Amino acid sequence: MNQFKIPKGKKVYFASDNHLGAPNRKQSLGREKKFVAWLDMVKKDAAAIFLLGDLFDFWFEYKKVVPKGFTRTFGKLAEITDAGIPVYYFVGNHDLWMNGYFEEELNIPVFHAPRVFELNDKRFFIGHGDGLGPGDKGFKRMKKVFTNPVAQWLFRWLHPDLGVRMAQHFSINNKLISGSEDVHFQGEDKEWLVQYAKRKLASGHYDFFVFGHRHLPLEIPLGETTTYVNLGDWISYCTYAVFDGTRLSLETFSSPQGSP
Repeated sequence: MNQFKIPKGKKVYFASDNHLGAPNRKQSLGREKKFVAWLDMVKKDAAAIFLLGDLFDFWFEYKKVVPKGFTRTFGKLAEITDAGIPVYYFVGNHDLWMNGYFEEELNIPVFHAPRVFELNDKRFFIGHGDGLGPGDKGFKRMKKVFTNPVAQWLFRWLHPDLGVRMAQHFSINNKLISGSEDVHFQGEDKEWLVQYAKRKLASGHYDFFVFGHRHLPLEIPLGETTTYVNLGDWISYCTYAVFDGTRLSLETFSSPQGSP
């Protein structure tokens, strides 16, 4: 478990599901500029920043090649970590093929599974959220293929121009991957991440469960001392969470005047 105290006057920020690269360069660039403006805002008082996956709509690291684009985002993240502000990344179902680039180039730890962080004596269970709980069965089957070493080895042998183009088309158009078929509130009893959180509480206490993946901003109390939070996305909502050392709240980012 990772533990740290938040200095006075500082905050911890959480965001997820930017899906940069989709559905086309023009729309993606507008979202990217808005996200970079958000990073500029939060770096002023951030004790840490957590990015909970699907920053990209598709990401695959070859040994000597990474997908083209996202220069503004990479530059801003490098600026933030160079300033000593820690950034933590949890891979999502669209960018689970990370293999060292963020760690080596941006000094950002990358997690491939949920982790527990203790921030100011509050226990956070943090992850992207894909493949957890009793639902998401279709994706669970697909994820076994995506994470299979043989399948990854075969894909790596495709020329990047062909492999990336093919994967981007599949990512944008396949509802099983994107989850766009169920981007509406299912009701607490049918929200499988809520059910997963409740099961985790049976084995230990957590103050906050923080996930992405669902593309819906949600705050659901799980008893008197625990809250489930889903971060929403940067496609429809531009929502994020902020922890001030005591309270975790969902906020909506509005671009400064003159920004996208």
